[in-house]
Amino acid sequence: MGIADRDYTTGRRRAGGGQAQVTPVVKWLLIINAAVFFGDVLFFDHRLLEWGAFSIESGLRGGRIWEFLTFQFLHGSLLHLLFNSVGLFFFGPWMERWWGWRRFGAFYLLCGAAGAAFYSLLWSLGMFPHEDARAGLIGASAGIYGILIGVAMIAPNLRVALIFPPVEMSIRQMAMLVLAIAAGSVLTGIGGNAGGEAGHLGGAILGFFLIRWPWLLNWADQQAPAVEIIPPKVFQRPAAKLSPRTDVDLALSTEVDRILDKISQHGFQSLTDAERTVLTAAAKASSSRP
Repeated sequence: MGIADRDYTTGRRRAGGGQAQVTPVVKWLLIINAAVFFGDVLFFDHRLLEWGAFSIESGLRGGRIWEFLTFQFLHGSLLHLLFNSVGLFFFGPWMERWWGWRRFGAFYLLCGAAGAAFYSLLWSLGMFPHEDARAGLIGASAGIYGILIGVAMIAPNLRVALIFPPVEMSIRQMAMLVLAIAAGSVLTGIGGNAGGEAGHLGGAILGFFLIRWPWLLNWADQQAPAVEIIPPKVFQRPAAKLSPRTDVDLALSTEVDRILDKISQHGFQSLTDAERTVLTAAAKASSSRP
């Protein structure tokens, strides 16, 4: 069970509802991606693609390590930009509210960089024998795949209505589908974008690890250290027991519900140290029960 399965979220469980309202970092990412694309087309004659795209030859062998970041803001066509912008617009706000803006920014960029790193790893293992070391990797997709996996872990039953094909499925089903397509493309070469799909997988893999162990992003916001309380036990209502619950148990449960409501509305970064302590205590108490 994810946080979105709690009672207070059941009224807005479809992607594109209240949770999809654009958040600050997502808004600026959309603006920057569009500005870079149109600026490159109108003023630089696509030279930004040459300067900022990631490749084995320049990014690794040439020591241009900044390409691990710059390639994430470059797109090869308007359709490429549009698809990535749609994914970022609908799913990015979920993750930004979950992490807070500092951690979300770090999460997004690291997942993008992981896409280039995973592509490099597979290339070095001979997975792309016909791909030139100078071939450029561009696009925000790796970071967006990290976001997609993150949302699938936080709110697995969130419903997603696709335009094409016109079907509805859970975000978890959608994540499994796109990961299967990416893995199949890498293994078989079908689709002609095996390198790009490797980048998608890299972003998804790191996204999984960062959601699973959120303390890995503690450095991103020293003012509000992350508390690892993702395990479902914290968010499930306790099973009925034969013995009556004490007043202390009831008070703690009420306080936890209030804090989780606050997280839903304002994100983890809004919690005080005292509230984080309460959640940590609740998590320990939940895990120690038979």
